[in-house]
Amino acid sequence: MKMTLKYISPGSWFSLEYPADWREFEDTEDSFLFYNPDKWSGNFRISAYQGESRNYAKECIEYEMQQNRGVRPVKVGGWDCAYSTESFQENNAWYTSHLWVTGKGNISVECSFTVAKGESAKIAEEIIATLQVRMPDDRPWKEVIPVRVLEINAINEGYDWAVSTIKKQLTKDFTASESDVESIQKVMDSGRFNTGQKQVWESFGLAFGAILVNEMDGMNWVTVIDGKKEFPALRFGDTKVMVYPTELIWNRVKEGKSCSLKAEYERIRKEVEETL
Repeated sequence: MKMTLKYISPGSWFSLEYPADWREFEDTEDSFLFYNPDKWSGNFRISAYQGESRNYAKECIEYEMQQNRGVRPVKVGGWDCAYSTESFQENNAWYTSHLWVTGKGNISVECSFTVAKGESAKIAEEIIATLQVRMPDDRPWKEVIPVRVLEINAINEGYDWAVSTIKKQLTKDFTASESDVESIQKVMDSGRFNTGQKQVWESFGLAFGAILVNEMDGMNWVTVIDGKKEFPALRFGDTKVMVYPTELIWNRVKEGKSCSLKAEYERIRKEVEETL
């Protein structure tokens, strides 16, 4: 596998590395889907389940081996897996799903890779080889990773609410451009929202973050994993310039302080320019 990106699951149950030209996509609850949107080479899915027994992962592997005749034991990286395949037809084309059941301690992990029949599953094996399963006694992960679907949904929800509120109150369009910093400020200062409405202030912060992404080339959404805290943020390229939109306004408001978004915008722009 060439260049990779890191993924840490919600709740930090597991992490893995996937090809840099792949993306995470919306899937069923408790299942995480990855593939290359530009040149499809297969769908990789991963799910993790927590059992009461501390040998739950081993028990799941043994169960697979006993219940299904076509299952065989394989080693992928450092992982012992129960492996099987299943072929099926869809829209007059044949596909094969490769399935691995593995895990550690009380965490069972299921990985599948669906490809055109006859295509290699090597890339999926390379992903599985990077798998890490975190145990309760392990040190909490502190990392910044590409933005997950979970945070994208939260960003969109907060942004949509803020934009709808701004349009309703000011009767003007919101295009997430620099001039809209003033619009957010006007609604924030309108007195319509009280200091205890955390979600309101976080949503205004996300709308401000959308402006930064649009106006500052290289500013991108990321997900911050900090122990039990997991939240969306902004990072400029691969630099140390970080912006925390959900905290930017809320942290000031809850302490009874004012927040000048114009001043924040200029401060962030200066930080970005200093890294160039």
